[in-house]
Amino acid sequence: MSIKTLLIDDNPFILELLKDHLAENHKHLNVVGIATNGVEGIEMIHSLKPELLFLDVEMPDMTGFEMLNTVTNIDFRTIFITSHSHYAIKAIRFNALDYLLKPFDTEELKNAINRFSNQKNGILNQEKVKNALSNQKVKHIKDQTLLLPTHSGTLRLKLKSIKYIQGDRNYSKLILHSGNQELSSKNLGYFEDILGDFGFFRCHRSMLINQHFIEKMENQTFFFQDGTSIEISRRKLKSAKEWFHHFREDRH
Repeated sequence: MSIKTLLIDDNPFILELLKDHLAENHKHLNVVGIATNGVEGIEMIHSLKPELLFLDVEMPDMTGFEMLNTVTNIDFRTIFITSHSHYAIKAIRFNALDYLLKPFDTEELKNAINRFSNQKNGILNQEKVKNALSNQKVKHIKDQTLLLPTHSGTLRLKLKSIKYIQGDRNYSKLILHSGNQELSSKNLGYFEDILGDFGFFRCHRSMLINQHFIEKMENQTFFFQDGTSIEISRRKLKSAKEWFHHFREDRH
């Protein structure tokens, strides 16, 4: 069964490379259209109704996120394509979206397609995209939403609701401001990677804290607004001081 696939990128070379590779190595992906800008892409999405979209994040007329914001019904899955833009990669990784880095190699492309083919829940991919679009509109970082897959479904958590994250081997426990806890199968390194640019700091091996709840720092200890505290490892002390000083300046 062929899958209707649409390619959108402002680089003709990338488009041709991708089209040829799919035709030769992934014949179940039927490229029904190619667009070189966001406007064309929007028209083709509405007219061709693709099941899979390869989408460039950074295009001259509009970004991939801006383009998707105009699509009323995202009922397709998306693999983003991006260069080494810190902003784009940060947004993509935070929202747990599937992506390829340009120039991508055939193995990376194969892995991305395999993830798409093996993904049982296409709705989750669409929900991630919608969540990413919503986060693009949010003014303050603390109001951005993290999608957290759980055994019972997908949980939406605003960053400002997460007090700290505690690592336990291959699992992580998210401690919320409300007092509730959520368990994730992702390790602490995963959360450090996606939240490090969003006000979170790893103060020792098993703890990632949210600056939104930090009241003060004394000696080798962070104090939360509710009076509780967390020790800082000796190895992390210097970077902890720099981190605390930086975000305290941003508050004023």
